[in-house]
Amino acid sequence: MSTTETTTRYSECLSASWLSTRLGIDTARIDALRRGGELIAVRPPGSAEWLYPAWQFEGNRRRASVPRVVAAAREAGLDEGRLYEVLLMRIGLGGDKRLVDLLVAGEDDQVVAAVRQSSPRG
Repeated sequence: MSTTETTTRYSECLSASWLSTRLGIDTARIDALRRGGELIAVRPPGSAEWLYPAWQFEGNRRRASVPRVVAAAREAGLDEGRLYEVLLMRIGLGGDKRLVDLLVAGEDDQVVAAVRQSSPRG
């Protein structure tokens, strides 16, 4: 993946240090929230840095559905990168709407069901 593709793919994401400033909490706490399934994060290929999609927040608060989505992904055997890909997938054959758009709209049950169906276990 080229640098341009990587930048575009993760353009909706925030670094832990930026998020720390925005939320007023330490980066170690942000990492603990990620590990605890409270936040969605992804690592670009070849990077050691976690990035946090901005769409999982409403203002300075995490969307209430995020832990449910992360739990469904973990139950389905999806790693962070695959969860991120699934959430960015288009819905339907010709639509522009993505699963993350449903998450933002509060349609949590549909998002959780789609994440569960994305299991590599079949």
